[in-house]
Amino acid sequence: MVKDTLGDLNTDSFVKLLSKLIGESEYVQNNPPDLIPEEDRIVRHVLDALLPYSTQTGGGPLIVNHVTYFPGRGNVIVEYPGTVPGKILSFVGMHMDVVTANPNDWDFDPFTLSTDGDKLRGRGTTDCLGHVALITELMRRLGETKPKLKSTVVAVFIANEENSAISGVGVDALVKDGLLNKLKEGPLYWIDTADKQPCIGTGGMIPWKLRVTGKLFHSGLAHKAINPLELAMDAVKEIQLRFYRDFPPHPKEQIYGFATPSTMKPTQWHYPGGGINQIPAECTISGDVRLTPFYNVIDVMKKLQEYVDDINNHIERLESRGPVSKYVLPDEDIRGRQLRR
Repeated sequence: MVKDTLGDLNTDSFVKLLSKLIGESEYVQNNPPDLIPEEDRIVRHVLDALLPYSTQTGGGPLIVNHVTYFPGRGNVIVEYPGTVPGKILSFVGMHMDVVTANPNDWDFDPFTLSTDGDKLRGRGTTDCLGHVALITELMRRLGETKPKLKSTVVAVFIANEENSAISGVGVDALVKDGLLNKLKEGPLYWIDTADKQPCIGTGGMIPWKLRVTGKLFHSGLAHKAINPLELAMDAVKEIQLRFYRDFPPHPKEQIYGFATPSTMKPTQWHYPGGGINQIPAECTISGDVRLTPFYNVIDVMKKLQEYVDDINNHIERLESRGPVSKYVLPDEDIRGRQLRR
């Protein structure tokens, strides 16, 4: 009955909105400190579509709330009231930032919506501006047709999903302020996948940083240095080996169709700079753990810290490389060290 009332979502309207969103994708790339997204560029288009059907400005049924914790980086909560108090259905996770795209690596402009047959192309078409456009169209259609539904339908468009280095901007802040509390009363669908089909199983993310200190020295006298780059590589390898020993593929992952098991890996590398003939004093490796829900997040965090502490306490046992590669200088009482954050 609801489908008959709503009718089919309008393809032309969806593509028109998506085209506007993809046109903003260059400005919502999320990779701080160089690229800080301006999600309100996306918010503006969402509000343009929904406010004409809102209680605030259009005399319609939609309750639209633009929630901002950081200038230019808003979230949007949209509610279509149902007839039964406390009965609720929510769609959450449609994020308005995207991962970076280097146009030189693409065969077409990633920041402009284009088509290839029946395919829509551009940064964010699946992850996640396409979802933003889809749920915006759904809420617009509800506001337009005003079907009588038992359940209240809520859509939560969020900022800052693609990076966890900056907190207090997106869904974490909404949860902290209690703005999503009532969503616990009914089914919640997390609408965010980097592919085009429904996603049954996915892993949550635990970000990590490993700061490694050694001893700076000229590379021509490597025996007098502790190379933090080598130490970082060897330490991360050891940490990964221990992680996969303690958190192997879980039997239930196949039942629920998980594409991959839990993983722990590096994704970024930073060092303070210097000449190519200089062994630096420190470096930082960053990465993430993608954990399937059959393991406990707290257990993983404790284990990672245990790995780091144990390697620090027995740094001389860590496998190194080459005749002068070492992580302890006994004559100078200097030991390489890692700090996990």
